[in-house]
Amino acid sequence: MYGIVLIAVLVITGGAIAVIGDRVGSKVGKKKLSLFGLRPRHTSVIVTIVTGVAITTLTFAVLAAVSENVRVALFGMEKLNAEMRDTQSRLDVASERLAHAEKEQREAGEALKKSQGEVDALRKEQTELEAHAKELTEGNAQLENAKRELTETNDNLVTQNGALTAENKELEARTEALREGLLIMREGDIIFRAGEVLASGVVRCGRETDDIRSDLGALIQLANAGAAERLGENKEENHIWIYTPEFEEAAELIAAADADAVVRIVAAGNLVRGEPVRTTLQMFKNHTVYQRGEFILTRSFAMTTGQTGEAESIVMDFLQEVNAAAKERGVLPDPIRGSVGVMASSQFYETVSTVTAVRGPGRISAYALETTDSLGPLRLRLYVEAEGATE
Repeated sequence: MYGIVLIAVLVITGGAIAVIGDRVGSKVGKKKLSLFGLRPRHTSVIVTIVTGVAITTLTFAVLAAVSENVRVALFGMEKLNAEMRDTQSRLDVASERLAHAEKEQREAGEALKKSQGEVDALRKEQTELEAHAKELTEGNAQLENAKRELTETNDNLVTQNGALTAENKELEARTEALREGLLIMREGDIIFRAGEVLASGVVRCGRETDDIRSDLGALIQLANAGAAERLGENKEENHIWIYTPEFEEAAELIAAADADAVVRIVAAGNLVRGEPVRTTLQMFKNHTVYQRGEFILTRSFAMTTGQTGEAESIVMDFLQEVNAAAKERGVLPDPIRGSVGVMASSQFYETVSTVTAVRGPGRISAYALETTDSLGPLRLRLYVEAEGATE
């Protein structure tokens, strides 16, 4: 509606000025007036030109007077363009910040999911510890009952007072040890986790049982030294407890076997400070899993953002696939972490840097750095190349 009114005003104004100009020109022509000494015909032309200029000037004046947009278009266009460029620049910066914030949000979500998994695992372990603490409490109550029974028997059997007194002291010591164990369990002072490997090695088969016992004894000494270091105690003292029949059975089995054995000395359960380091033997047939330089696995990837975080994710995912493939092939994993290999941090970040430099599709491959048997660990040589390139 506003535009229609504006157009109507311009039409009426232009028409009025045209009529006035025509009449002025006609009068000038009829009266044969002369300006600046010119002929009347030339004077009429000048009047007509001045009338056209007046129409144009008055048109712009009316437009500028009634419309702020026209005033901006005539006198403020450069400023408006500058403001538009500044607004576009701020919009671009805001878009970049929004993209960065969305990326951080995704990373935070992944970290939250990982933390939730760790919390669930800790809750499960807490439940197990509480169950163990309950068992210790029940055992303590039973020992207290036994103590009372022994005290009553001691009053009735004077002739056996010496033996009963000694037994009573032993029970008191065991009760105190159980109380300390219960306190430690409640405080979570676990020194060794169930299944944790204290020492491992390959024991050759087909030899005398005494030689096998000697090799197993060396492994036990190695585990004892590690336990002493963990406990901060004297390495010369014996900290490892292993069931003797199990030790003897293992020596006889290895002596009669037709293949070398990987022997692991592992914690028999969650062990707390102050308890004997109870262990058990695990045995596996040993064999060569990978030869030196043998191909293990290859995977394609595609870099999209070119950021280091994306490259780290690609390398970590690939290493997890290599770990799974090596376990399936026969390399024994660590019972706690589930890993089968080792990699220096320098090699990892060098691989990440190489992946970051790839633009578009690429390929990452893993080869065995050296001959690897069931005991492991698996050491890798990684190659990164652009898709389609040759090694």
